Amino acid sequence: MNDAVIDAPAGMFNELCDLAGLAAFQVDGDRNLTAWSPAVAELTGYDADDVLGLPCVVALRCPECMGGCGVFEHGSVRDIPLSLRRKDGSLVRVRKSGATLPDGEGGVGGAVEVLRPADGGDRRDGSMDRLLGALGREWLLTDGHFAITDLADTLAERIGRSASQLRGSHLADLFGDELFGPDAAFGNAVAAGERREGWRASLRTAAGEEPVSLSAGRIDASDGGRIFALIRADSVPVASTDVPLFEGMVARSTAMQRIVRVVELLRDNDATVLITGASGTGKELVARALHARSHRARGPFVAVNCGALPGELLESELFGHVRGAFTGAVRDRAGRFEIAEGGTLLLDEIGDMPLHLQVKLLRVLQTGQFERIGDSRSRKADVRVVAATHIDLPLAIAERRFRDDLYYRLRVVPIDIPPLSERPADLHALIDHLMARVGHARGRALRLSPDARAKLSAHHWPGNVRELDNALEYATAVCDGQTVHVADLPAEIRDGVALVSAAARPPVAASPPVSDGDIERCDDLTPDEAAEAAAIRQALAETRYRRVEAAQRLGMSRTTLWRKMKQYRLG
Repeated sequence: MNDAVIDAPAGMFNELCDLAGLAAFQVDGDRNLTAWSPAVAELTGYDADDVLGLPCVVALRCPECMGGCGVFEHGSVRDIPLSLRRKDGSLVRVRKSGATLPDGEGGVGGAVEVLRPADGGDRRDGSMDRLLGALGREWLLTDGHFAITDLADTLAERIGRSASQLRGSHLADLFGDELFGPDAAFGNAVAAGERREGWRASLRTAAGEEPVSLSAGRIDASDGGRIFALIRADSVPVASTDVPLFEGMVARSTAMQRIVRVVELLRDNDATVLITGASGTGKELVARALHARSHRARGPFVAVNCGALPGELLESELFGHVRGAFTGAVRDRAGRFEIAEGGTLLLDEIGDMPLHLQVKLLRVLQTGQFERIGDSRSRKADVRVVAATHIDLPLAIAERRFRDDLYYRLRVVPIDIPPLSERPADLHALIDHLMARVGHARGRALRLSPDARAKLSAHHWPGNVRELDNALEYATAVCDGQTVHVADLPAEIRDGVALVSAAARPPVAASPPVSDGDIERCDDLTPDEAAEAAAIRQALAETRYRRVEAAQRLGMSRTTLWRKMKQYRLG
């Protein structure tokens, strides 16, 4: 929470203190002095060389401090009276304000404290305001019910009301019910003693709502259960503006730039495209880019996973059926070719399509016509077809699992997406882009520690971009604060363990022949089971196989979703 007083190098710290005119010092977690401003040297008579590395109580020779440090006990103190023994032996009365610094692992890594000569009055010390202001932060204090008890004068000015007018106001008046209403998760967590860092909020000011980053935590119960909050201007972009994006794709590497060029060249061309690449490389993103940059962009984009349904159901999914065509066909139903009229149809995992459907698809591509199941009337297919697969189709042809004539009909324009391990130029840009996207979705200003970024850079990424996305989703969900550390990363990345998965295997082994048992199990579905399988497949596709989100959409637990995915062979 108190990361607003950033743990800066001594030189930078002194410059900030000099800028704000502050007599301030900084200590580490063991309370040894690490920074000593020129103004505090003048106040005490001790130069930095005299005291750096010593315990602060030794350097300051403060009788009150010997009895306990209020900063470390309560997290922050404001304007408390102390007596210090100067280097020449004289006694000086001062007032001290201070706040602890986090260590990045949920503990206390040190503190910053500010001194000013006592003037005999009872006015509030403004030194902490100046220090935090120099660092672009403002502060406020509330009681345990979020009623404001004190705040920085600069914050009051920013809001457009006096400090006395704001005292007693509820934080919901400044930040809204979403964060501090009766049922707000943020406020309830802080009130329960949890710390929340770097959450995006809107501060209501006289000039309108301003985006800010808000950190808050409760000062312990012995201090009346008060809440301490830090506010700063939200400089974290909603999306990463410095990352080169093309229709949602990061395209910094030469290989991805080449794909971008092909997509642009096909702007006015309806040629069939075959997109190949390992699982998780972003084949659907390329297909969507082809659609968005084509003259069919105003038409629908429809995706079908050819490996998610057994043959009979897949045929109905693609071509539709008429009433009475088979048991359970109680009404006419349009297929995906009709739904995609005037637009683009993505046939994902085309390598899993049964042979008898490959024949029918080949006819549609050759003639531009198809029939619904049970219907004798031909219908025109005004659709641009894009196919995608992670399977080695030439090998599938050699094993007679895929038709060579369909392969060449689909592969008019081939696009192969290299794995993420072969695109190091894209990796850091992808990390930044995904971190910004996840942070925006969670309403938090998130960042990576240098060590965590190094771990991500060293990982081989067998699951490609999907694995990276899931890893960052996990890390940002479990991290305590604004910064993702190595300890927050998934175990296989944190510990450098390579997982053996379908995505990690070479394409030759990625699609073994389907056994008779598998065919029997998948084809033996009741209409209700088929509908459930289709709903799960749709939820997985819409959430890009993020199972937690898919389970939430479906109203089931993650364990139930996993079991049903196994049952229906959905991944």
